[in-house]
Amino acid sequence: MINRLFKLQELLQNQKALVIYGPRRVGKTTLLKDYLKRTQLKYKFDSGDNITIQNLFNSQDFEKINAYAGGYELIAIDEAQQIKNIGMGLKILVDNNPELKIIVTGSSSFDLSQKIGEPLTGRKKTILLYPFSQQELLNKYNKHELKEKLSDFLIFGSYPEVITTEKQSDKIEILTELVNSYLLKDILSLGGIRGAKELLDLLKLLAFQVGSEVSLNELATQIKMDVKTVARYIDILEKGFVIKRLAAFSRNLRKEIAKKSKYYFWDNGIRNAVILQFNGLSDRNDIGSLFENFIMMERTKYISNNFIYTNSYFWRTYNGNEIDIIEERDGKLNTYELKYAENAKVKQPKEFFNEYSEAQFHFINSANYLNFILP
Repeated sequence: MINRLFKLQELLQNQKALVIYGPRRVGKTTLLKDYLKRTQLKYKFDSGDNITIQNLFNSQDFEKINAYAGGYELIAIDEAQQIKNIGMGLKILVDNNPELKIIVTGSSSFDLSQKIGEPLTGRKKTILLYPFSQQELLNKYNKHELKEKLSDFLIFGSYPEVITTEKQSDKIEILTELVNSYLLKDILSLGGIRGAKELLDLLKLLAFQVGSEVSLNELATQIKMDVKTVARYIDILEKGFVIKRLAAFSRNLRKEIAKKSKYYFWDNGIRNAVILQFNGLSDRNDIGSLFENFIMMERTKYISNNFIYTNSYFWRTYNGNEIDIIEERDGKLNTYELKYAENAKVKQPKEFFNEYSEAQFHFINSANYLNFILP
């Protein structure tokens, strides 16, 4: 078993619900049940799919909800987004049971966050569970082995089922099933989206533009949709843990691009499943995009899993100068250029460093990337 970095016993607090977000089949339920097997606390475990639990929390009946938790030290609810009034129900438990510990999981932030956001203000701690990070995979492989498997991570990603499956054909089946059942069903239903074809067309366009600035107007023109609808779809895809937005860094220099964004897929395997491309690296022309997506998301996992507080951006000017990642932390700027080839020629953009002279420059490639995404 590959251990996750999060230790739930260390994250639990009295009078605060612990909320675990993340995509389906990323291991939230496994993480929760593994903790429940080991805890000494007297607990009650339920699922938001249970109609009885839905009716209980939807009732907002103080007496019944408090009675539900009576005699227990821990309440754990999986798939809590299925409960319409889960936020108010949890608030009742938190406010009236100061020693009670609470854990809830949810597969859709745009559904669950709306339900618990306001009622649980100041009453929750939130963590994001990603597909396995390289840091977590050190439990299974050493650094040499991780580098040997880089091509697999670039093509098939790191969903738990994918990592624990040996045959490539099985990995492909898992990923295509994830796309078809989660992206095209859950996202459609939870987001109130009617057009499956339009959503898939948008995802394909984003998949082919990984690492490039994206214009919503251009996307709208290409798939013949209203730009406001495109913006709404992208927002839902972000909140549904499918894509991640990277904003542009700009301090109002005249040539800096400020309004466009870049989008990365939470998982390389999902990106490749959207466009049905699982061929090896020697037969691909998108290795640079795959590597950039992989590094961006592994760095995101590292920052999130280790509770590092930083702002991340990209930088580009209208005349083509660019920096792939800028991290702003504690008043300091670190810049990173990402290239798969170890011997790639990389130049520091003079315009940027003339303006931000204290910034540090780093070149990340397929030879040294582990230093950027591991402790």
